[in-house]
Order: sequence, then C-alpha cells, then structure tokens
Amino acid sequence: MTDTIAAAPAARSYQPHQRPLWQRILLTRESAVIAALLIVIAVSLATVRNFDSPLTVTYLVLDIAPILLIALPMALIIVTEEIDLSVASIVGLASVTLGLAVQAGVPMPAAILLTLTVGLVAGALNGFLITVVGLPSLAVTIGTLALFRGIAVGLLGTTAITDFPEFWTDLARDRIEGTPIPLIAIPIVLLFVIFSLVLHFTPFGRGIYAIGLNKEAAHFSGVHVGRTKFTLFVLSGVVSAFAGIFFTLNYGSARGDNATGLELSVIAAVLLGGVSIFGGRGALHGVFAGVLLIGVLGSALRLSNVSSDIINVITGVLLVLSVVGSSLLALARRARIGARKKDATPTAP
Repeated sequence: MTDTIAAAPAARSYQPHQRPLWQRILLTRESAVIAALLIVIAVSLATVRNFDSPLTVTYLVLDIAPILLIALPMALIIVTEEIDLSVASIVGLASVTLGLAVQAGVPMPAAILLTLTVGLVAGALNGFLITVVGLPSLAVTIGTLALFRGIAVGLLGTTAITDFPEFWTDLARDRIEGTPIPLIAIPIVLLFVIFSLVLHFTPFGRGIYAIGLNKEAAHFSGVHVGRTKFTLFVLSGVVSAFAGIFFTLNYGSARGDNATGLELSVIAAVLLGGVSIFGGRGALHGVFAGVLLIGVLGSALRLSNVSSDIINVITGVLLVLSVVGSSLLALARRARIGARKKDATPTAP
C-alpha cells in the first residue's frame, strides 16, 4: 500500500493587501493628486506674483467652496456608479428661493430652512425616479437639470434680487479671526469629516462601495441598494441647496442662472481626485485634493493673466488624462496579474 501525502493548501491573501503598507498608502491615485497639488503650490509660490497674499487665499477658498461642498455627496453617488448632473440647477433654484423668500419679508433663518427643504425635495425627486421608477441617473438628472433651471429662471426671469441683510452677506464673506481663511471653511471641514467617516468607517459606506462593484451581489449581501441611492440623492440635493445659499450671499445676488455649468467643475474634481467613473472606487481625501488642485491651478493662471478659456482647456486635459491614466493602470495591473498566474501554473511533464 502506498502512502499518500496530502498537499498543503496554497496560502491565499486578499489582493490589495499583497503589497507592503507604504505602497498601499503612497502608490495610489489619491497620493498622486496630493503630490501634484503640492508641486503646483510650490511652483506658483515661486513664479506667480502675489500668489501667497492673504487676499489670494481668501478668494481661492470662496471660489472653490461651492465645488467642495457639492463634491462630497457627488463622490458617493459616483462610487455607486450613478451621477447627478442637476446639482448646479439646484444651486440656481435655491438661490431664487432664498431671494424670493427674503423679498417677501420672510426672516432669514426661515428662508434658509425653506431653501434647504427645496433642495431636499429636488434630491428626493431625482432619487424617486432613479430608485423607484428605475430610470437611469444620467437621463433623469439631465432632465431635472433643465427642469430646475427652467423653474428658477421662470420664477425670477432675467432680474436679480440683491437686497439681502448685510449681516448675512458679511457672514458669508467673513474670515476666521487672525487668518485669511473664510468662515465657510468650518462647515466644509465638518461635512468632510462626517462624509469621510460615513463612507470609510460605517456599514453604510461599505454598502456604497459594494453597490458600485456589483449591485446585484450587494443586494443579495443584505445591502438596501435602492434606499442607499435614494439617501445619497437626497443628500446631494440638500448640500447643493446649502451651496446655493452660500453662493447667493457671497455674491449678494439671487439669479436663476447662478452657478450655470458648475456641475462640470464638480465632476471634473471628483474624477481627478481618484473616484472611478465605473464605480466601486474612490476616497474623499483624494476628492478634496482634486478640488484644491483645480482651484489652485486656476487661481495661479488667472494671476498670470491667462484667459478663462485656456484655464478650461487645461482643466479638461487634466480630467481626460486622469481617466485615461486610471484605465491604463488598470489594464497594466490585470496584465501583470495574468502573467503571474501563468507563471505559477505548473506545466505538464
């Protein structure tokens, strides 16, 4: 009788953890965006006149604040392989709502609450059509983009409301005492921390990633796919309305065409920050760095007297390179894994 020796089972490991920790931290798209941001800041400080002035910092934060706010829920939506193109129209609708409420004599706190409610309803409409009716988010939000913008322009026409209480407009522009950083940075940081904790450290956040990777598998794993997406679109509507309130008070003007085209800057920043347009991947610190990169680069180019058209071209090139680069890296990674598996396959004697 021959003795048989049971072969020891091959050791298995979770693929993302096969690399050393320093590689998992540093060799990522998010780290690349942060490195690019630091390089742009260093070059701008060395070559652009007045780039380091307190006034430049103040206006930089005021300019990118609406993008930073909206990018937080937008990142979570794109991780689930959906998209919301109506965010800028919600900003415009919120602006008109706030202006009309103040013009009608509604106290500012009540007007702000009403505006946030309008954003909630707009986000809930998107979520209902996508999760209950089952329509694709691209088609729905293109439609509501036109719907919300049409309502905003229809309510106010081509006029603007500029008579806002001075206390509130000053509050939107005020800076943290002793610094050039505007007060709006405080709610931005708070929301960033909250969204980061939710996305990266809660079962709800893990469900968001699971939906982006495979919504059917996520459903059978116990994730409430429809409810999760609906919640994200509602959050997007509320945060966009908050951004609309800040936008209106910062510029002191409520108009139906406020923030036109802002959704493109938001999506560009989110994708540049490492969130995959195909879903299932992304981190909010990369999104934060992506928004800052676009803002800092735009500010430096404007101080160098570069036209806005050229700035838009450069931003578009960065976005295309980020998407193409991630696709090429994914192909290279799959090819390397395939080669390793082929080398590990034993050949027949």
